[in-house]
Amino acid sequence: MWDNIIAGFNQQLTPQVWQLIGASTFETIYMTLAATIFAIVFGMPLGILTFVTRKGEVLENARLNRVLELLINIGRSVPFIILLLVLMPVTRFIVGSTLGTTASIIPLGMAAMPFFARLTANALGDIPSGLTETAKAMGTTVWQLVTKFYLPEALPILIKAATLTFVTLIGYSAMAGAVGGGGLGNTAISYGLHRNMPYVLWAATIIIVLIVMVCERYGNKLADHFDRR
Repeated sequence: MWDNIIAGFNQQLTPQVWQLIGASTFETIYMTLAATIFAIVFGMPLGILTFVTRKGEVLENARLNRVLELLINIGRSVPFIILLLVLMPVTRFIVGSTLGTTASIIPLGMAAMPFFARLTANALGDIPSGLTETAKAMGTTVWQLVTKFYLPEALPILIKAATLTFVTLIGYSAMAGAVGGGGLGNTAISYGLHRNMPYVLWAATIIIVLIVMVCERYGNKLADHFDRR
C-alpha cells in the first residue's frame, strides 16, 4: 500500500509539477493580497461613511445611511461565482481579458469590498460611546475624529478584519481558478481533477491551508501588538 502511494507521489509530483505548484502559490498570494488591498482602499471609506451617518453619530443622515446599508448588504449577498460571471465585461474592459491571475483581482476585490466595509462599520461601532463623546467635546472636526480617534482605537479589530478578508479571498481565489483565474485553484482543477492527478490536488489543498494558518497566526499577532486595552 505505502509503496503504491510513494510511487504515485513520485510519478505525479515531478520537479516540473512542483515548479508549477510554486508558481501557482505565488499567483494565489499575489491576487489575494492585491484584492485585499483593493477591498481595504475602497471598503474602509464606505464602512466609515456608513458608521458616521448612523443615528447619533457626527454625520447622522438616515436616508444616506439606509442607501449605504442596502448597498453593502446586496454586495455581501451576491454569490461570488455569479459576481465573477457578471463582472466579466468589466474585467475585460479594465484588464483586456477575463482569464489569468490579474483578471481575477477585479471580481475578488469587488466581492471583498462590501465585506470589509461591513467589518469596518462594526469595528467602529465597538468603540465605547463615552470616548466618542469626549472626543466630540474637544471640538475635533469630523476628519480629526475619524483619523485621530476612530481608526486608532479600532486598529486591532481592523487588522483582524483585514486578516479575515484575506483568508476569505483565499477560498474565493480557488473558486476563480475554476474559470481560468490562475493560482492554486486552477492547478488543482486542471491537473488534480481533469488529469486525474490526486496528489497535485492534495498538494495544492495543503498549501492553501498552510497559507491560511500562517496568515491568521501573524495577523492576530499584529492585532494584539496594537491592542492597547
